[in-house]
Amino acid sequence: MEPKILIRDLNVWYGDEHALENINVEIPPGGITAIIGPSGCGKTTLLRSINRLLEETDGIKITGQIILDGIDVYARGVDVTDVRTRVGLLAPKPFPLPMSIYDNVAYGRRIHGLQQVLDKGNGRNLDKIVERYLRAAGLWEEVQGRLEAPASRLSTGQQQRLCLARALAVEPEVLLCDEPTSALDPISAQRIEEQLRSLKEETTIVVVTHMLRQAHRLADYVIFLWMGTLVEAGPAEQVFDHPKDERTRAYLSGMIG
Repeated sequence: MEPKILIRDLNVWYGDEHALENINVEIPPGGITAIIGPSGCGKTTLLRSINRLLEETDGIKITGQIILDGIDVYARGVDVTDVRTRVGLLAPKPFPLPMSIYDNVAYGRRIHGLQQVLDKGNGRNLDKIVERYLRAAGLWEEVQGRLEAPASRLSTGQQQRLCLARALAVEPEVLLCDEPTSALDPISAQRIEEQLRSLKEETTIVVVTHMLRQAHRLADYVIFLWMGTLVEAGPAEQVFDHPKDERTRAYLSGMIG
């Protein structure tokens, strides 16, 4: 099976700090890949390198390749907007746009021009798409009667599910999730996890988490980072139950990190 994402010789510097060093790893298609490791090990840096969000950081230097379906996203001439449409992001804290619930979900399709062919001026197809992805995010039943209400009126957990619906509405091939439940109460976090599991058959999902229990619950594949280097990667059962590296065993047992 060909990898969905192939990372080759990836190096990242923040100024003089070498944040990621010679990362070589494959991310399989479909399922949920969890990136684990202690704070400051490079998890978020690796995640945000995949859709080129790192480029927005001052003083950043990036070398190497990230190949998505055979195309290096860092190659000259690659459209960054296209990359970020194909590779969505769910951030740690929800950031609903200052507009209605409906318009939050529709926003990405409108700005990327994805709706023009489908709408043909009537908007009915957009209504169906908004409903579809609010359902996919597990939010439709809670908001269907108030789609024109400001998104800011939703609870924090609902806002995060709205952000998930907004990310999904542009139909990304890959969904990056950076500590997606860190700002949520346990019930809201459980709902986000349930939605991610329901999506993994159709979408390649990559999750950064500092919670080993969450990684155990979600992951089909695991990447373990330590001090900016790749220590171990493989199927979740292999990494969790039969780790090959002593540092992995020590981290999983709580001896380090």
